[in-house]
Amino acid sequence: MKYAIALLLLSMFSNAHGYSTYGLKADLVLVKKSERKLLLVRGGQTFREFKVALGSRPWGHKAYRGDDRTPEGRYWLDYKRSESRFYKAIHISYPNLDDVSRARELGVDPGGSIMIHGFPNNNREPPEEAQRYNWTSGCIAVTNDEMDEIWASVDPGTPIEISP
Repeated sequence: MKYAIALLLLSMFSNAHGYSTYGLKADLVLVKKSERKLLLVRGGQTFREFKVALGSRPWGHKAYRGDDRTPEGRYWLDYKRSESRFYKAIHISYPNLDDVSRARELGVDPGGSIMIHGFPNNNREPPEEAQRYNWTSGCIAVTNDEMDEIWASVDPGTPIEISP
């Protein structure tokens, strides 16, 4: 209940981009691949939602490096990278022990470097066009403005759940 009241008050004091200037932090990030959505959650309540681009073959769990799939399961946002090929990046702890074991059974490299990130630094495509299709190699992409919001709303150690 207290989070619902806080979210109501927060919505009254949001900036032009629709997010709080008071620094509400997510305690969970949810990604719904079938809906192409990333949700920031605090106390069980979604306080912000974003449209995302996923790996170019998004359906199914990531099995190996180069399969262009976005992993599914529970992971952690383990560090932030302000300098990368993309506008800001937050690393997802893929692969976990189950992913490594599964890949070993298949005789493949599970891959890694799965991130939530903004656009490539050399991007010239309008954001609304780029977000119409899945273009990453397995990462979760948002616009640069949205990446600023997410960056401010999550800390390393925040859990992320990625569902089909």
